[in-house]
Amino acid sequence: MTNPHTEHLRHFEELAIGETIDLGHSTVSKDMILTFAREFDPLPFHLDEAAAKTSLLGGLASSGWQTGALSLRMLVDSFLSKIASAGGLGFTNLKWKNPVMVGDTIGGKVTIAELRRSETHPQWGIVTLDFDIRNQKGAPVMSMRLANLVETRP
Repeated sequence: MTNPHTEHLRHFEELAIGETIDLGHSTVSKDMILTFAREFDPLPFHLDEAAAKTSLLGGLASSGWQTGALSLRMLVDSFLSKIASAGGLGFTNLKWKNPVMVGDTIGGKVTIAELRRSETHPQWGIVTLDFDIRNQKGAPVMSMRLANLVETRP
């Protein structure tokens, strides 16, 4: 049976291994870093400029979780909102490679690394996505592998 809410979206069968999705870009402001850190990651190098300058990071830096959240937002805007996604199944190999500092612009690409149909639930396929997130200088800031559940066509 066709799902009327997703019938106009791309489905599992319309995805291809090797397909690359451009995520666009997001510039990280001081206010964004402080707001996120106050609520979710209140460590000194995310909240206090003086403490951040003397830290390993050398300045006020975004939480790695904020980098992940911004990357997911860019993924939703550029890809997940255009496919019959039913939600994430988890991630592996998360690596924060360089800090994201005030004023940095992050962006990157996601590549479809694997596609497999569920053996027990044929109405679902699983797409595996590899993230490559970089700053405006081209330096890597985050990578991870994400699995997402996608509807198949009836």
